[in-house]
Amino acid sequence: MRYTKEIFDILSHGGFISQNSVDEMKSRLYDSIEDDFDEYREYFAGIGFMLEGGNGYFFFSRTENKIDLEEKLQRLTQWIDRIDFLKVFNASFGPGFTFQKSNIMERFSNDIELKEKAANLYSDVKTLEEKIDKLIADMERQGFVELENELDGIYKVTSAFHYIEEMMDCITINENIEA
Repeated sequence: MRYTKEIFDILSHGGFISQNSVDEMKSRLYDSIEDDFDEYREYFAGIGFMLEGGNGYFFFSRTENKIDLEEKLQRLTQWIDRIDFLKVFNASFGPGFTFQKSNIMERFSNDIELKEKAANLYSDVKTLEEKIDKLIADMERQGFVELENELDGIYKVTSAFHYIEEMMDCITINENIEA
């Protein structure tokens, strides 16, 4: 357990450590957690953090009080529109997928459905380019994408993207509710 500080620094800020990270250190951290998961889980539980593993990623979770849970659900609803937009951009958008901002911009110019979906993104931002920049920045901050090639501006979707996809799969909308 030689990476407790590095792991804590990433996960305690809401980040993810993904199996397919382009960052060598994060890959090393992932392997270390995977090799000694029980020891890390016990260690972090001792300081109040629950280490969780997903489909190729690790993160911290915690028991939420009702107010925090409502705020978390509100943030999750914002991701519904973002994921919907990305899946319209490319149905195979998910872990391992690579893209450039220019790919989205090119597709946008020819796709009416993508234009409609973009209207739901970031109401405080006017231009498509600013919306895409903000979307990529949010995904990067959350650990869902990483810059794989800075020169060409190529981003890679990390395994942590499974987390948000799995959250979306948990949402059930009952259309038969009577008012």
